[in-house]
Amino acid sequence: MEKFTTLTGVAAPLPIINIDTDMIIPKQYLKTIKRTGLGTALFSEMRYQEDGTENADFVLNKPAYRQAKIIVAGDNFGCGSSREHAPWALLDFGIRCVISTSFADIFYNNCFKNGILPIKVTPEQLALLQDDAERGSNATLTVDLEAQTISGPDGGTIHFDIDPARKQVLLEGLDDIATTLKSDPAISSFEQTLGAQRPWI
Repeated sequence: MEKFTTLTGVAAPLPIINIDTDMIIPKQYLKTIKRTGLGTALFSEMRYQEDGTENADFVLNKPAYRQAKIIVAGDNFGCGSSREHAPWALLDFGIRCVISTSFADIFYNNCFKNGILPIKVTPEQLALLQDDAERGSNATLTVDLEAQTISGPDGGTIHFDIDPARKQVLLEGLDDIATTLKSDPAISSFEQTLGAQRPWI
C-alpha cells in the first residue's frame, strides 16, 4: 500500500449529506474483485448522463477538479452498504483524502485499509474548507499526516485528530497483512515455545 505522508492537491467540494456507497460506486460495478479500473465509475450516476456523456455540472467533470486528490464532503460520508469497492473507486480516480464532519464506520475503516485518509473536522472547520474548495484550480490544500494539519491556499491551518495506530498504518503504508507480518518474530517465537511445551498440538 502506498505510504501517506504529505498530500498537496486540488480539493473538490461535494457539499452533499449522506453520500452513500451506492452513490460512490453503483451496484452494477461490484462484479469485479480487482482494485483497479473503477475510477471511471466513481459517482457514475452523477458524473454521466443517461446516454453516457459527461454531466458538465458535476464537480469532478469541471476542468478545475478533474485532477482532484481531496474531497470536501457533507456529513455522514460513506453510509449505506459495506462495499469495499467504494474506497477502491476513490483511490483509482486519484482521491487520497476525504474530509467530512462524520463517516459511516465501515467505510471509515475501509479507507485506512486502502491507503485513503478520512479526516473528521468540526462543522465550522468544514465550512472554511468548503470555501477553500470552491476556488477551483486555486483550491489547493496540503494535508500533513505527521503534523495532523490541513493548510489552505491562504496559509490558514486546521488541526485534526486521528487514532495513533491508524496514523502509523498510513505513514508506513501497511495493509492488514503487512501489519501482522511486523509481529512475525514474536509469532514465530510463540509457536516454537508452544511446540516445545505441547508437542501433541
